[in-house]
Amino acid sequence: MYSYIKGTLVRRTDEVIVVENNGIGYEIICPFLMSSELGPCGEDVIIYLYQSVKEDDISLFGFTSQEQKDMFLLLITVSSVGPKSAMSVCSQIKPDKLAVAVMNGDVKALTNVKGLGKKTAERIILELRDKLKKTSSASSSPVISGAGFTSSDPSLFEDAVNALMVLGYKEDDSRQAVSASYEDGAELQDIIKNSLKKMVR
Repeated sequence: MYSYIKGTLVRRTDEVIVVENNGIGYEIICPFLMSSELGPCGEDVIIYLYQSVKEDDISLFGFTSQEQKDMFLLLITVSSVGPKSAMSVCSQIKPDKLAVAVMNGDVKALTNVKGLGKKTAERIILELRDKLKKTSSASSSPVISGAGFTSSDPSLFEDAVNALMVLGYKEDDSRQAVSASYEDGAELQDIIKNSLKKMVR
């Protein structure tokens, strides 16, 4: 199983990129909405990979960040969501926005993703929420609040923690990251975004 590849971006289309490493060109599924973040062809890049193996096909799916890949791996655990559908979601919605949509049961935010129907969006919300509930009920971890940390809005803090758990992070790690990122007056999505930057996988 591939984890990532470092090489030179030599080709980009609407759906795929080609990265050259040691004289070999790797064709990687990476929609333009993602690959446009990589800069011009000829630049050295790092692409996080997922290898899909089927009876009649072996494909590499590529991501510009570990957070995107983590979200993809989470989405393909959802019933009826395959790699192509998950990639479509990842290319059109950021991890922090997905977490907020799941937390709020915002079906509309997900159906704004091209190619994602209402039933699939509802399934994503239902199953990821259920995963959060199972994780929370199985955890007996104490509340972690960083040194000197205080919050004027405990519910917002907990929402941010739960949102990170929706994305597959452990509760302790989520609390640590939110504690380090929380600022009074900040929006939930901003707290999640800053917390994701601090997460160490």
